[in-house]
Amino acid sequence: MNGISALRLGRLLAMTWARSLEFLRDRSALGWNIAAPVLMVSGFAVIFSGPGQPLFKVAVLAPEQAPLTAELHPFLATGHVQFYREAELETAKAKVGRHQVDLLLDLRSAPGHYWMNPESAKGETVEKLLQGSTGPALQREAIGGAPIRYVDWVVPGLLGMNMMFSCLFGIGYVIVRYRKSGYLKRLKATPLTAFEFLTAQLLSRLALTLIITAICFVGTTLFLHFRMDGSYFDLFVVTLIAAVSMISLGLIVAARVASEEFAGGLLNLLTWPMMGLSGVFFSLDGAPHSVQVVADLFPLTHLLTAARAIMLEGAGLTDLGYHIGALLLMSALFLGVGAWLFRWTQD
Repeated sequence: MNGISALRLGRLLAMTWARSLEFLRDRSALGWNIAAPVLMVSGFAVIFSGPGQPLFKVAVLAPEQAPLTAELHPFLATGHVQFYREAELETAKAKVGRHQVDLLLDLRSAPGHYWMNPESAKGETVEKLLQGSTGPALQREAIGGAPIRYVDWVVPGLLGMNMMFSCLFGIGYVIVRYRKSGYLKRLKATPLTAFEFLTAQLLSRLALTLIITAICFVGTTLFLHFRMDGSYFDLFVVTLIAAVSMISLGLIVAARVASEEFAGGLLNLLTWPMMGLSGVFFSLDGAPHSVQVVADLFPLTHLLTAARAIMLEGAGLTDLGYHIGALLLMSALFLGVGAWLFRWTQD
């Protein structure tokens, strides 16, 4: 009995040692497992460094060359208030009505104006701070409107995040496993072309992603009754284009990689920044311009921005030309690069 136990223990230790050596000898996988966490932690540390979150958010319409300082109006020096620029009056007023912004200042000409929502407790508090400042009096305008629940705002982010993981890992990880197991090598011997294979993978993952997302959306809507001011067809179109874009991005990762560990590192390096910078859990309004520029490079950012505009603002496809165009451009670029890099076997 002791001999059998010792034999089993020996096999277990031998297999453990062999698997450990296999991983350590895979330099790409080892390197990404070490570098990826360091890069992600460093990136988030830079993005989220600085003082804590302010208590209030105030949108400001001001001359382009004028900095948002006390010289423009003493109220802009108030502590614990985040002041950020808005470009369009109607867009900013809509945010006040939906309780997304506590106050709106228009300082482009004298006398200045401000808008607040009487139904917002935070708006009333910020108004008192404004009235207590030493600056010139501003003309008051009231905007009514019920608040947007956080669940209404965050649900596109959660469903979009689930789509992102499904598209990237569902396509990237699977093709890498096919290559590692030799399945792609056998397919290469058939009349099947690389374009046909990649197209089939894209269509299969696209259909599964859309069906699963639709089931999740309908199921949760029955219980939480999400706000939907726009068209379900417009939302479907945006979701379809975004899914193609993210699947195409996964094809780039799977184009040549033969190590599942290395593929996992690359996919994590893509998904975590998208989760942090695409507005899944919090808005990027008022974030540094450099952060917003980086966020625009991710398809998830355009999906969430467009989906929230449709659901919460009643926007149509014609209002979302920039985001739809960006997604179409990314899809074409990712597909082209993925097809160009694709190899049936490991180089």
